[in-house]
Amino acid sequence: MSTQPQRVLLTGVTGFLGQAVLERLLSTTDAHVVAVVRPKGRQSARSRLDRILRKPVFKTWRDAVGDAEARRTFAERTSVLEADLATIEQVDGPVDVVIHSASTVSFDAPIDESFANNVGGPRALYAALSRSGLDPHVIHVSTCYVGGIAKGLRPEASVDHGVDWRAEIEAAEVARFEAEAASRTPERLQSFIDEATRDHGKEGPKSVARASEAARLAWVDNRLVELGRTRARSVGWTDVYTFSKALGERVAEQEWAQQGHRLSIVRPAIIESSLRHPFPGWIDGFKVADPLIMAYAKGALPEFPGLPDSVLDVIPVDYVVNVILALARLGHQGSATPIEIPGDSPDAAPAGTPADYYQVCSGASNPLPFHRMYTEVRQFFLAHPLTDDKGRPIVVPTWKFPANNAAERSLRLKERLSALGTRVGELMPSNTRTQAWASSMSKMERGLGSLRTYVDLYQSYTRTEMLFDDQQTRALGAKLPAGTPDDQTFDVRDIDWTHYWQVVHLPAMTTLAKVHARASSAQRSSRSQARRLEQGTDVLAVFDMEGTLLPSSLVTQYLSVMGQLHTLAELPGEALDLVRNIGVYLQAERRDRGEFVRAFSRRYAGTRVSDLERVVAGSWGQNVRRRLKPGALARIEEHRAAGHRTVLVTGSLDLFAAPLAPLFDDVVASSMETHDGVLTGYLATPPLVDEARAQWLKDYAARGGFDLSRSHGYGDSIADASWLSLLGRPVAVNPDLPLYRVASRAYWPIEDWKRP
Repeated sequence: MSTQPQRVLLTGVTGFLGQAVLERLLSTTDAHVVAVVRPKGRQSARSRLDRILRKPVFKTWRDAVGDAEARRTFAERTSVLEADLATIEQVDGPVDVVIHSASTVSFDAPIDESFANNVGGPRALYAALSRSGLDPHVIHVSTCYVGGIAKGLRPEASVDHGVDWRAEIEAAEVARFEAEAASRTPERLQSFIDEATRDHGKEGPKSVARASEAARLAWVDNRLVELGRTRARSVGWTDVYTFSKALGERVAEQEWAQQGHRLSIVRPAIIESSLRHPFPGWIDGFKVADPLIMAYAKGALPEFPGLPDSVLDVIPVDYVVNVILALARLGHQGSATPIEIPGDSPDAAPAGTPADYYQVCSGASNPLPFHRMYTEVRQFFLAHPLTDDKGRPIVVPTWKFPANNAAERSLRLKERLSALGTRVGELMPSNTRTQAWASSMSKMERGLGSLRTYVDLYQSYTRTEMLFDDQQTRALGAKLPAGTPDDQTFDVRDIDWTHYWQVVHLPAMTTLAKVHARASSAQRSSRSQARRLEQGTDVLAVFDMEGTLLPSSLVTQYLSVMGQLHTLAELPGEALDLVRNIGVYLQAERRDRGEFVRAFSRRYAGTRVSDLERVVAGSWGQNVRRRLKPGALARIEEHRAAGHRTVLVTGSLDLFAAPLAPLFDDVVASSMETHDGVLTGYLATPPLVDEARAQWLKDYAARGGFDLSRSHGYGDSIADASWLSLLGRPVAVNPDLPLYRVASRAYWPIEDWKRP
């Protein structure tokens, strides 16, 4: 093989490592790269590949050769094999080298997803290469942690296990069907319905159905995640990621190396930002250790269950790329360590299989103990603290590395207290103080959820007692030609960890975090702040009445009307009857807003229409206008001035909405059947609440040619969420706590119209 590969097949090109490999191939070799890319949504495979050229990984090269030359070279020396790796059938030759870096890197992905990508992917790839009659040198990218739960020095050799990967991948595929079946039993489905009804019943039956199905799908995924975690541990691995990567290696050994082909397996440790190339600190999103570091920097990790003398094996991404490129340039040099798997397992490979193993790691040659990494991180964020949402510097906590399970016990206690606080909050009325309580509980839940994730996922890596040998990787480095530039070498003994953390990685990661924070803050701000109204006759402004425009409810409305219809002697009996039935009304309100409107409307049975009209036309109606919330009238007038069509939609009777009719272009309200001028107590049509209002709104907009994406809506109750979500400009006005939580999560503006 020549010193420069002529044609390289590259998988995983859109990932962190794949991008860096592609940049090196184009900037330092003459190779033509065939990238295996699948379409995504409306993006073609080619457009996904072309977008990589505009990413920061190519900036140094673009600046060096010029943008036009970079585009020309990229177009000429890259091509696309449009395929899903798990189902790839054919590879058009010739291919000199295959660099297989695609994988699912999540520690807690559902077991079928991990196996489909990390085991099924290489199986399909190597089968396609064989069917195509190709014999390239395959560089299979794995991970140092394929050895599973172990102690001591882990060699650069085949992993000693007898797990049958064929049986495991088949079981993982079956697991999805079994979990789906288990989720569809009557008992399980009823539990999803009950949960959805409790949380979303007031939004309407469609909302309940959507929430029920979402809960079922989440249950299936959680079951498969737990199955992956448990199955991995049952056979000696920390998680489904390391388990599936180990079996992916066995696929490469059996399906490629044992068939007489050339195979090099590259095992990186925890890959982080580059030390030198393409520039110091290049990183594409947060990597394995970074969420843990950022949580600590934000003060969210007061303690963490780790062993201070455990080696957290971190390696800069450019070192991994340099090893891969050295193998691609030098070609296959013969097996340094034959595969020797003892026993008669169907997955045991015979001695002498021509495969090489290269562990790109730092633990054996330049170890970084966990306590030293913690010290470097702490010192950096003491000198360069992040700030909280009020702009105050965050003082990072001091870890004591308790030898017992104190951190776990503390976390469990906080989780219980948070759950109790949330349940208490659900019983409170909505006001400024309870909304602040709900926000604090939500923030605490998110923080504890993240902390639980970090503990469950990372403690296996911060408590490990493994070291990874790198003798063969260092021997490969010794074969590099004299005069090889420093940024193409990979001797980990050259890494100054203090320099790497203080000058390279943490500044890069902090910059990335600030960019994300600014983008997220800008998005939240743009969505949560009231916008200047745009002019437009195709724009709706839809207002709810009770609780939104008026500080009243159907109950207080009824009492005020009856106070004018009944004599003083009759009022105590009316009030007593209302109190006797209040439990019925509250239950109806909790179940369904429409049910409550129907039930409460029955109280008007026997009332003369003329009497109600007299009350509404008198002081009662005048008082309705005066009782408009201070912020309501101004907002209505703003919409009218902007040319918007203003619409009042209410579940109240049309008689009671009449005083506000002059303010709106259209008023849509409930009407009640009458007999000889007397109300029967039965509504003429179902009340326009929750999803009924949403359906009406879609039809109203379609008939009138209104653009819902530019339209505005104002509501106060969780029952309004279904129709507010149809609009591009929803606003929660003095919301109840359930709507407040929905609006907060969706970044809807939350306004107080009780004040001018």
